[in-house]
Amino acid sequence: MVKELAHPARSVSAVSSLAPLRVPLFRALWIATIASNLGTWMQDVGESWLMVSLTKSPILVALVETAGSLPVVLLALPAGAFADLLDRRKLLLVTQLWMLVVAAVMGALTIAGVMTPSLVLLLTFCLGVGSAMNSPAWQAIVPELVPRRELPQAMTLSSVAFNVARAVGPAIGGFIVAAAGPGAVFLLNAVSFVAVIVVIYRWDRHGEKMSTPPEHIWGAMRAGIRYARHAPDVQAVLLRTGVFIFCASALWAMLPLQSRLILGLGSLGYGALLGFLGAGALLGASVLPRVRVLMSNDLLVMGASALFAAATFVLGHSRIVSVTAAAMVLGGIAWTACMSSFNTAAQSVAPAWARGRVLSLFTLVLLGGLAAGSAAWGVVASRLNINYALDIAAAGLLIGLAARFRYRLIRGEDLSLTPWVHWREPVSVVEPEPDRGPVVVFLEYRIDPNRAQEFRHAMREMRRIRRRDGAFRWGLYSDPADPERFVETFLVESWGEHLRQHTRITERDRNIEERVLSFHLDKGQPPTTHLISESVR
Repeated sequence: MVKELAHPARSVSAVSSLAPLRVPLFRALWIATIASNLGTWMQDVGESWLMVSLTKSPILVALVETAGSLPVVLLALPAGAFADLLDRRKLLLVTQLWMLVVAAVMGALTIAGVMTPSLVLLLTFCLGVGSAMNSPAWQAIVPELVPRRELPQAMTLSSVAFNVARAVGPAIGGFIVAAAGPGAVFLLNAVSFVAVIVVIYRWDRHGEKMSTPPEHIWGAMRAGIRYARHAPDVQAVLLRTGVFIFCASALWAMLPLQSRLILGLGSLGYGALLGFLGAGALLGASVLPRVRVLMSNDLLVMGASALFAAATFVLGHSRIVSVTAAAMVLGGIAWTACMSSFNTAAQSVAPAWARGRVLSLFTLVLLGGLAAGSAAWGVVASRLNINYALDIAAAGLLIGLAARFRYRLIRGEDLSLTPWVHWREPVSVVEPEPDRGPVVVFLEYRIDPNRAQEFRHAMREMRRIRRRDGAFRWGLYSDPADPERFVETFLVESWGEHLRQHTRITERDRNIEERVLSFHLDKGQPPTTHLISESVR
């Protein structure tokens, strides 16, 4: 098989894995994020332990995790829309302050001894609301902080911060709960948000001035879904992430059971296995820049998926702690490689105007896949056994690699999402209200009948672009009375949305549009007509 190499420009030298830390703002946020993530995982331990101390009901104990993760599912799309519509700096300040207050209230009520199971679930849900609203905006600011060529390294460092906190946080949280109670953990989590708030508050962010009418929240959500539906690069990221995360969730879900039932380890041993996963994540972060010089993002995901499949298989069959620990190190390397690659790909395929919405869909697939996968593998393990569940998951990771042949992850430098603003603004005697609509647009082409089939074929990509950028209906018509006359029509929900559509076509689309225009016999752009729907009463 021919080895697929990375882009030649990248093969000259590897970007250091720590290069983004040379950017003062990113470095400060990264350090603050580690502290905040530690607090989050400590909080998770404290919530579960507090609920166990308040009730013996398995349902209520299980609902703690549901209360924390449900907001992400419910609010992913609105959160992504808000991240694109509002000033991301201000949105992050509000969400961080919200989580600080909720954690502080939990701590105060717990220490006062007035906490109840209902209050635990309610406040856990409120904390999840803050996290859900915070996540898309947080991810969307990363390309604003580091140079584009250092984006993969920034994503890797973010993944390391998360995984190290995930490995260490529960152990620290368990120690503090044992020493001072869950209330102290909640208060420490509240304090952990302070560092993030200070860094964001001091960030002098210069937002872009909007030249088009502002979007409404529901319209913005529809536009984000429509973009993902008609952008093959986005679909590839979401599908590949979903396939991997659903199967990979088996390792995370079955690790506690395997460590206790098969390896005979206690809570300390389980924490140590998580620590080996974290160590693998750190090791992966250190070697990824050099690996990326040798292979493309797509091949890196393939190799890392196979490695994670091997770690999953070993977990299901190993009876030796040292062998399982070594497999966890490899699993940590593979997990970091896949997560940073998927996250980098999601950042790269998202244009600035829809970045928050695309990343919210990515987060929804990621966390939804973890939740659904964990439940599914739990059912498989209960019906068969844990070993079979892990074996099937490992096989699924390998079989899922076949998706690569149709849904390939592209390199960020191969994709230019810079707006290509070349459309003439619609001419109107009286400027319509932005909310008036729907709007139907006609473009009239003069095409050589002998090349009509080629033209129709070229218009397939134009149809995708129109729908991706705002059209909810599209058509191409020919005139039987004039064989040279072809009319393209598309409908947009409002005048404001059509004006925004003018700014959404990108440099990458230039070749497609120029190919379409090469069939047009007349010089210049085809004549364009805009009509706005009128109500008849």
